[in-house]
Amino acid sequence: MASQAIGLLETKGLIALVQGVDAMLKAANVELVGPMKSVGSALVSATIVGDVAAVKAALDAGAESASSFGEVVSAHVIARPHDDVSKILPSTKSAAKK
Repeated sequence: MASQAIGLLETKGLIALVQGVDAMLKAANVELVGPMKSVGSALVSATIVGDVAAVKAALDAGAESASSFGEVVSAHVIARPHDDVSKILPSTKSAAKK
């Protein structure tokens, strides 16, 4: 896996998630992985990847911003994920080029 960490942000409501993703991408050098996912019952989630410190900083900023616009259900960092975890993540444009 190219990334050293995975960050997951889940909110209740799309507007909160869009605000959170915008804040995450502006806060640190991270990449959004695939499209935002609708989990059901108004729950939506987004996944970012990058180095551990960048993902932690981005997720903190994203969760704080999203909480101003809706409910943050979960914000979680997985540091140094096993290589097989990438099999369940949405693909990225850069991964498709490799």
